[in-house]
Amino acid sequence: MKKLVIIICVLSFNLSFSQDPIFSQFFTIPETVNTGFTGAYNNTKAGVIHRVQWPALNFSINTQFAFVDNWFEEIRSGVGISVLNHKETHTRYNLTQVNLNYAYEVRLFDEFYFRPSISVGYGAKDFGFQNILLEDQINVFSGLISETTIDPAILHDNIMYFDYSSSLLFMYDRSWFGFTIKHLNKPNISLLYQGNSELDMFMSFHGSLELPILRHNSDNALFLMFNGMKQAEYNRLDFGLQYAQDWFTFGLLAATNPIRSNPNSHFLTSINAVAGITWEGFRFGYSYSFNMSDIGREGGVYELSVSWQGGDSSNCFGCPKYSPSR
Repeated sequence: MKKLVIIICVLSFNLSFSQDPIFSQFFTIPETVNTGFTGAYNNTKAGVIHRVQWPALNFSINTQFAFVDNWFEEIRSGVGISVLNHKETHTRYNLTQVNLNYAYEVRLFDEFYFRPSISVGYGAKDFGFQNILLEDQINVFSGLISETTIDPAILHDNIMYFDYSSSLLFMYDRSWFGFTIKHLNKPNISLLYQGNSELDMFMSFHGSLELPILRHNSDNALFLMFNGMKQAEYNRLDFGLQYAQDWFTFGLLAATNPIRSNPNSHFLTSINAVAGITWEGFRFGYSYSFNMSDIGREGGVYELSVSWQGGDSSNCFGCPKYSPSR
């Protein structure tokens, strides 16, 4: 019986342990997808984003990401730190990871820049298996329950690991695109002592490209946004349009499942509406995802974000004093 409990736990939570959290507002706080933005726009930046998924269900998921970074002109580099926290209320699964990020900037030609980056992180995954009661902990004669077990297949309560990632970022005027690979070292996140379960690499190709439709007016722009992701069997492609007018932005994105490994899965999984405003160097964003699947009344998914950019914001579209020249 106790072996069965452990097997069920391992199978039930393997997906949660091995799939990276994803944010819909990757273009509002691009540091969530590409560390090449560390020190970008030659200023000090900071931000936080909070995501709540399925609040109407018993297994809601809360995710937070925060960052701060700075540009060092003398070494043409950006250095920063980021923190990710992910909690699942039903399973009590908790992930916390802290990353140190470094990006170097190379001017290729004119206003076209290349920013390779590396990221070193330390993560901790916690499930709280102390709540699981195994057979040998129960004394059937006295009714007492022991706090220890001699089961050789006892589960880890905490998993700690080092994590390495790398990103490439290309920037031109108000457009950017890049590529990221996370978990290059495939850290062991096995729930079993002496077990071996590698964290699959997460790959993402993403961008925000300005369309030539409104280029005659520097206060208006229309962007094509996309973020293609793959991690083991999981795949997702977000794409859509964002309109920016001076201090206000609005966009619509479709979240899709392009490689439908399960014939019962939906190609279109959600529609995401995004709006934002800019004020005195601050950016405020809100997004809501309308579910297109048959999961029921789950309360949707919403995200709140706040970011700040100090110093001269002339290189940041949507920020005060913007000018196209870098």
